[in-house]
Amino acid sequence: MGNFDDVLERAYQQSYLAFLTLLSRHPRIRLALHYSGSLLQWIGSAHPEYFDILRELVARNQIEIVGGGFYEPILISIPVADRLAQIRKLAEYIEQNFGRAPSGAWLAERIWEPQLPSTLAAAGVGYTLVDDTHFIAAGFEPSQLFRHYVAEDLGATVKLIPGLKKLRYLIPFDSPENNIAFLKESAALHPGGCAAMGDDLEKFGLWPETYKHCYTDGWLEKFFTALEENAEWLATVPPGEHLESHSPAGRADLPAASYAEMLEWALPTPVRRRFHAVLAEFASRPEVTEFLRGGTWRGFFMKYSEANLLHKKMLHVSAKVAQMNAQSSQAAAQRSASEHLHRSQCNDAYWHGVFGGIYAPHLRTTLWRDLIRAEKAADGMRYGVPTYANLARLDFDADGEEELYITTDSCAALLKPSDGATLAALDFRPSDVTLVNSMMRRVEPYHARLRDAGKDAAKGAAISIHDQLKAKEPGLEKRLRYDLWPRNAFRLLLFAPAKTFAEFESLQLEPSAAFAGSRYQVTSASADKVVCELDAPLAAEMAATASGSPAESLRVLKKFVLARTDRGFSLKYEIHLVSQSSRPLPLRVGLELILNLLAPNNDDRYFRSGARRERLAWAGEWPAGPLGLLDEWQNVAIQIEAPGAESYWIAPVETVSESEDGFERVYQGSQILPNWNVELAAHDEWRAAVSLHVFPART
Repeated sequence: MGNFDDVLERAYQQSYLAFLTLLSRHPRIRLALHYSGSLLQWIGSAHPEYFDILRELVARNQIEIVGGGFYEPILISIPVADRLAQIRKLAEYIEQNFGRAPSGAWLAERIWEPQLPSTLAAAGVGYTLVDDTHFIAAGFEPSQLFRHYVAEDLGATVKLIPGLKKLRYLIPFDSPENNIAFLKESAALHPGGCAAMGDDLEKFGLWPETYKHCYTDGWLEKFFTALEENAEWLATVPPGEHLESHSPAGRADLPAASYAEMLEWALPTPVRRRFHAVLAEFASRPEVTEFLRGGTWRGFFMKYSEANLLHKKMLHVSAKVAQMNAQSSQAAAQRSASEHLHRSQCNDAYWHGVFGGIYAPHLRTTLWRDLIRAEKAADGMRYGVPTYANLARLDFDADGEEELYITTDSCAALLKPSDGATLAALDFRPSDVTLVNSMMRRVEPYHARLRDAGKDAAKGAAISIHDQLKAKEPGLEKRLRYDLWPRNAFRLLLFAPAKTFAEFESLQLEPSAAFAGSRYQVTSASADKVVCELDAPLAAEMAATASGSPAESLRVLKKFVLARTDRGFSLKYEIHLVSQSSRPLPLRVGLELILNLLAPNNDDRYFRSGARRERLAWAGEWPAGPLGLLDEWQNVAIQIEAPGAESYWIAPVETVSESEDGFERVYQGSQILPNWNVELAAHDEWRAAVSLHVFPART
């Protein structure tokens, strides 16, 4: 969900169509194909002729179409009712369009947990495929992976086919001859058995250099021909048909698992580095490495707070939609809300490896937009009036701390007292736009490779082809910088007066950690006003009078005030500093905003003040006064007011991440710091406020 049309079109032409066109010329090659429901919807609209090819191949029993979750969710991460709805929706779609209901289901990213059989069986799924990694983790020998097995949960069963990693790497990256040799050896050792592989169709044409390899140079044609030429001992059979004629080899009680690379990606960075080093040390000893595995897919929620927040928002909305469905008074609204909820469960924006898309703002934003639409529909039905406001105090993101969640007809705001009384999320409901939605810049294991390559290039050293790095632009290693806190809005930064914009941009302000990211006490809370308070010492470098002097104490009150307006809402953060020092405290005070309007170099997204316009990629000091951010495409405008501030410091938040196309710099929003120079007298007080007025950009 959220992928660009040109990406889908390229995948269609170079992979999906090219593969199927060649397959149709080899009727004796029989296999299974899985398409996510969202991809089928796109193909059905953009290339309906493709469905005609699929129908012909189904009719002549050459292919079996495999089901799964319609919007390709990680099934273990969504509520059971949503799992069933997603699987049934895709099964109905396949039967309606291709004449046969699927008997099997694909697991997105082959992510398995032991409780899945009861869900799959209830949804009518007869089988699925998981990796040999899953089986080996349960104690199976490699020689046992040429049969299928039965997995059980609470008495419900589903058949499991082991997918062989060896085949995944042979196809299409080794010669057809070596593929046949492996299969022939396997057939001799396991007569009557099967060798299965399930993997991305994009590796046949879309992955780098694979179109030339598979089609121009003819690898796929040669492979199909080789399979046909060995038909006296080798048959290609769709999995459902094979399972009907073969009995299972026994039980398979598998642990939580995925493919080996995914389990490594899910580890926290320091652990992942050590794990990778151990794998390298024992690479020549398979009897050791078979016992080495990484974390679980759920580890991404611990590794990336943004993934966790998105996931918990989805669970929160799912509960609201379930309550909405129980009312059964507005069927059309219920169906629409359920559809948006299920779209928001598409897996890619919840994780990161080489392929996962959490660093892709357009993918995250698409899921947030669907969640906003589903939630506002559920809230609208719940309250039944045009205007409403509600405050919920709960552990929204399941981190053990209480959050305050405010919902109105025009906005939803999540306030985290435990993290500096900041806003972790802010939605503008009239335009279905989420406004914060940034990414914390973190150390990733591959940053070390990027940094080392930059050093070698600077020295003019020759780099082995195995060590070369593909990057979309030079000098990315110089852009590596790391945040101290999640990229939430309204974080209070108290720092030394001598600090400059350049130090802000390079994350070298060294603000007082206590006031920026500590737990604030909530002293009062309602749907339109929340007051938080903190007493703490200032950082010693800002407050000590002499070497060894104790740090000076300061009391901070942060007041969050929300008000409805004719076209949207206004949100004011008031700051009240109370000195508990017997001497003056010179400070610079900033209240940092994080806002993400996605496209930093587009003419329809920009900063504006008077006649001046700058694209969102702009960085620098902006004069004090009202400052506007406009997104004409998403139809949202934000007016910032910070009375008395000296200026705004503005810099883009950019991550450097790895993708299948190489290293890339990605805009994750802008950090905007209205700031004041303050000379706080002994036992004196100081106040300031920053307001956001949010409304549609188009009248």
